[in-house]
Amino acid sequence: MARRNEVRIIGGKWRGRRLNFPPVAGLRPTPAMVREVLFNWLQGEVAGTRCLDLFAGSGALGFEAASRGAESVLQVEINPKVIRALKENIRRLEAVQVGTVMTNVRKFLGRSPAETFDLIFLDPPFGEGWVGRCCRSLEEGGWLKPGSWIYIEAEKNLEVPEVPASWERQRHKRVGDVGCHLYRRVT
Repeated sequence: MARRNEVRIIGGKWRGRRLNFPPVAGLRPTPAMVREVLFNWLQGEVAGTRCLDLFAGSGALGFEAASRGAESVLQVEINPKVIRALKENIRRLEAVQVGTVMTNVRKFLGRSPAETFDLIFLDPPFGEGWVGRCCRSLEEGGWLKPGSWIYIEAEKNLEVPEVPASWERQRHKRVGDVGCHLYRRVT
C-alpha cells in the first residue's frame, strides 16, 4: 500500500521504486491503475522517445516513461517544493535522462522549442481550462514531431476541446474520476 505522499513506479527498470512528493494543494499524482492503462496502450512505443511531462507534479508519468526506456524526459513544473522533490527523485534513481524546468507551462510553451518531442504527457489541474490552450500551443509552437503521441489526463466528463485537426484520437477510457485520452499526431 502506497504511503500518503508517494507513488510507486509500476514497470520497467525502476519497477517498485517509490517517488516522494510534497503535500502541495492540487497535486494529484496519476494513479497506478491509470498509468497501467496508459503504458499498456503505449506498449512498444516508449523506448528511445523524447518525452515532455507538462504539469509534472509527482513526476509519475515521466519517471514511468524513463523506467521503460525513454531516451529523455523533460519535466515542467512551477512549484519550487515540487521541483526539489523531482530533483531528489532524479538523484535517488540516478535518472540521468530526466531533467526539470521550473516555470509556468504557458510561458514554457510560448517560447520557441529547443527540441521536439515524441511523447507528451499533459495532466493539468482539473477545471482550469488548460487542456485546449496547451493543445493549441503544442501544435502551433512546433513542439511535436510527426507521429508524436499526446496523452491527456482530464476530468472524467471532459471531452477534450479544440484538439488540432492533425491529431487523431487513438484510445479513450474513463478510470475512476479520470478521463484518459491518447492522441497521435498524423502529419
